Amino acid sequence: MRQTVSEALPRVALTMGDPAGIGPELTVRLLATPENLHKAEVYVLTDAAELKAVAAEVGVEVPVADAPTPGRAVLVGSELSGRPVESRTVSKAAGERVMVDLLKALDLYRSGTVDAIMFTPLNKGSLHLAGMHEEDELRWFAKNLGFEGTTSELNFIPGLVTSRVTSHIPLKDVAARINANSVLAAIRLLDDVVKGSGIAAPRLAVCALNPHAGENGQFGREEIEHIAPGVEAARAQGIDATGPYPCDTVFIRARNGDFDGVITMYHDQGQIAMKLMGFDRGVTVQGGLPVPIATPAHGTAFEIVGKGVANLGPSQHAYDLAVALGRRNRQNRG
Repeated sequence: MRQTVSEALPRVALTMGDPAGIGPELTVRLLATPENLHKAEVYVLTDAAELKAVAAEVGVEVPVADAPTPGRAVLVGSELSGRPVESRTVSKAAGERVMVDLLKALDLYRSGTVDAIMFTPLNKGSLHLAGMHEEDELRWFAKNLGFEGTTSELNFIPGLVTSRVTSHIPLKDVAARINANSVLAAIRLLDDVVKGSGIAAPRLAVCALNPHAGENGQFGREEIEHIAPGVEAARAQGIDATGPYPCDTVFIRARNGDFDGVITMYHDQGQIAMKLMGFDRGVTVQGGLPVPIATPAHGTAFEIVGKGVANLGPSQHAYDLAVALGRRNRQNRG
């Protein structure tokens, strides 16, 4: 019987990440886990020779096929497969490999071949040497997709997700970027992505900007004039958002299970808390883009390349999120 769109497996493009780091090792270990190849159709941006060499180094085997087959990965190649890259080192060559593969993954999405993308860790230094001039990968993805809507990096640890109203900008510019519309956009984005991960009615907390949530205007009026109106606008749209809460206590409540997600006002307001709560389990989702893109939240870990001790947990969590979000994306695309 032919599968309907709602019944069909999600299709995920998987890149090897930065070839100088632990990305290739994590990739083959994901693919060597049998259940992963039954959760989705996986299109890997490598060729047979490169995959076999990396798998042999790690001591695993990866089943492959020329076309989507249950329990087997499909190799779609990379223009730079097999190109020599110095291990454990930031380099232009490593950054070029990452960018070429990510551009091909975007092409696979545009052609309707895949529903989501996952990449194992990359290195921003190598990407900048290779010509990525945007603030971060999210802006680079948006540029290459021609997407001008609301975006935000979302960070997942088991049981909690965060988004932020502002991200990679100087701290002195944060307050000027906070208004009711930007707060509402961040809330709506987090609500949508958390629903896509499987939580039907997310409970969302919104952080304040100032100490003690502004102390009724004594320490700043952003909470009164901008953040609270954004929260009320979200509630009027049926979103279960509350706040603004003092940011020095809201994560205690989140850790205790009171919330499924937290919207922060700037980068470190959420990142410090998230990394203390679950650095070795974190996942980053490039939120708001038309294609779901997930990656483990840690870096390339040059110091442990080749030692066989890299933690697969964050990559597994990223893969599972890519599968869940890809499934919804496939259904929505019809």
